[in-house]
Amino acid sequence: MTGVPASAAGGPSGARRAASGAASGKVPGASMGRSAARSAEGGAAGAAPDARQSTAAGAAPGTGHGAAAGAGDGGAAVGDGPESAVIDTQDDGKTARGGKLAAAAVNQASVWNVANLLTMLRLILVPAFVALMLADGGYDPAWRSLAWAAFAIAMITDLFDGHLARTYNLVTDFGKIADPIADKAIMGAALICLSALGDLPWWVTGVILGRELGITLLRFLVIRYGVIPASRGGKLKTLTQGVAVGMYVLALTGWLATLRFWVMAAAVVLTVVTGLDYVKQAIVLRRQGIAERKAALEEKEA
Repeated sequence: MTGVPASAAGGPSGARRAASGAASGKVPGASMGRSAARSAEGGAAGAAPDARQSTAAGAAPGTGHGAAAGAGDGGAAVGDGPESAVIDTQDDGKTARGGKLAAAAVNQASVWNVANLLTMLRLILVPAFVALMLADGGYDPAWRSLAWAAFAIAMITDLFDGHLARTYNLVTDFGKIADPIADKAIMGAALICLSALGDLPWWVTGVILGRELGITLLRFLVIRYGVIPASRGGKLKTLTQGVAVGMYVLALTGWLATLRFWVMAAAVVLTVVTGLDYVKQAIVLRRQGIAERKAALEEKEA
């Protein structure tokens, strides 16, 4: 009785499969039953090849795999026994390993994002700025204008790369290390060049660079207790420093030369005030961290 439905559902193909099963020594009824199940599954899914392959992926009942595999595919526990289960397991393992490799490749490629490229550009601009700044003795207005353009591009990219990294989740370990280095490098190069050319007193360069390096070191010292966030005063200080240094890079005269003096004075004041504020934050953060650790130890001992 099972032969008739199999032929009707599977057509000539079902008959050939039944004959093939008989020639190979398999039980005709079981082979034809499997053919009927495959045909029914194919018909329910629109005779799609993927549906038939999905149905054939299960193990036969009684092998220990058929019930679990069949339940996941609509209860069709059809297959050729444990061998299919082993193949499926191996295929799944390959897929998992491939997925891990793909994920690693994506993580590796994420280093080359827009934010990091802007940081790299800023690092490249540092030697270019120095070369332009010192060209022809360092006092040619044309070369100083080109040096100002390089400095301005570096400062503008500094405003955008961090924003892009945070907004679009492009934060990487490379960016965390390279971004502050690029910031300090371009500002330090400009200050040192200006002082070397006699345009800016060395004590101003010493105060600004000493503050920047000191606060950076302080952040690393207290990082075990927490992170010192950037304050509004710190952002205003960075903006004022950039404007003041940019005005000194240009060969200005007259009232603009007087204006840049006062802008630099404001930058120095903000540098000192915000530096002291960061030191205060570091002390408070360290005290809180020590108190929390002490409370945690006491609670653990109790």
